[in-house]
Amino acid sequence: MQKLQTVNADTLLYEPLEKPSFVVDGLIPTGLTLFCGSQKIGKSWLMLKLCLCVSQGIPLWDMPTQEGDVLYLCLEDTFCRIQDRLFRLTDEASGRLHFAVASDKLSDGLIVQLEDYLKEYPDSRLIVIDTLQKVRTASKDNAYASDYGDISLIKDFADRHSLAVIVVHHIRKQNDSDVFNKVSGTTGLTGSADATFVLQQESRASNAAKLYVTGRDTPYQEFTLRFRDCSWELVERKEQEQLAKEAIPDVLFRLVDFMQDKEEWTGTATELLAAMGETETVPTVITKWLNEYRTTFLSENCIGYQYSRKKDGRQIALARQTGDSGDSDDSDIGIPRRCH
Repeated sequence: MQKLQTVNADTLLYEPLEKPSFVVDGLIPTGLTLFCGSQKIGKSWLMLKLCLCVSQGIPLWDMPTQEGDVLYLCLEDTFCRIQDRLFRLTDEASGRLHFAVASDKLSDGLIVQLEDYLKEYPDSRLIVIDTLQKVRTASKDNAYASDYGDISLIKDFADRHSLAVIVVHHIRKQNDSDVFNKVSGTTGLTGSADATFVLQQESRASNAAKLYVTGRDTPYQEFTLRFRDCSWELVERKEQEQLAKEAIPDVLFRLVDFMQDKEEWTGTATELLAAMGETETVPTVITKWLNEYRTTFLSENCIGYQYSRKKDGRQIALARQTGDSGDSDDSDIGIPRRCH
């Protein structure tokens, strides 16, 4: 029996450890990334663009890449089809980008094949497996265990060699408010991956799509993309801080302005909305938002909020908080302080 390898808290606290590196800066870390999208949406076009960028060391959109050898397992394609895509995407390619259209399955020796490839190309930075279904292990076992086992094999390989492995997968057709719940299979897949990407078309006839990104070392991001001339172009990139700011209801920004010349204000939600000249917001909704954002947005703008039930109704109390209310620079959501 192999002895457990442990590390104590003192070592973790004081010894510098190497942080995860990125093959695409701020987007694709070393480790396992699950890249998901519906069929025929253009996942392979985006993967080929990514592979071209990494193999040549040129940016993907506006993000620098770490140059190195790249292996693209195009397991649903032919070399002829890959060649046609290259004709459409680029006038110049690197000899560091390698393709294969067939491989063993995970249960039959894929990891061994990948190990042998790395012996020949030790400077590899990225491996793309397109698609997961082509290398999956046929199993009658528990679906979660099967998903977790398959992905864990690939993740272990990626971690041992400190390179990025992207596994292309499909999403389910049914709607869900959380796009990451659309990933086909069990949570054993997304739970094992270091990062999960979901590419979702805005409509069937549209050439625009959203790319949603989340991960352990990758901050949540949303990319608006446009498919033109066989290539995915970046229209807009929104990071977590900007998305968090955009989620704050506009009426709360107006409330901050409303309180600028007041030390305090007390009254009902209806009276508050009337005093602010708001006609589109329901009293119960403004009360909910005040409570929801009291420790974040309101506090960061030096506004204290209290709520109480009295005989004459439910009372809201707002007060300007003066002085130093903390060392926060509001960087968590990117909102500048409005009080001094």
